Amino acid sequence: MKPITSRAFNEAVINSRTLAEKPDNDTLLQLYALFKQATEGDAPEEGDYGMFDFKEKFKHETWKQKKGMDSETAQQEYIALVNRLAGK
Repeated sequence: MKPITSRAFNEAVINSRTLAEKPDNDTLLQLYALFKQATEGDAPEEGDYGMFDFKEKFKHETWKQKKGMDSETAQQEYIALVNRLAGK
């Protein structure tokens, strides 16, 4: 990770917690998936959730859609999304 991107990413993570309005569920899923891809890489094929845990299933499936995206790109997309939500 480049230090500048990492610093901006960390600031975006903090800013995402203080947005004026809570994002819709689809946007929250995108934030989650980009964060996980940026910090952990590709999602495992099988998620660690129960059969009726739909929330965790949706989160895992959205993260899996980011497969192959490198950490820096995920950070940049996360930063851009948070900035858009914050009206920057």
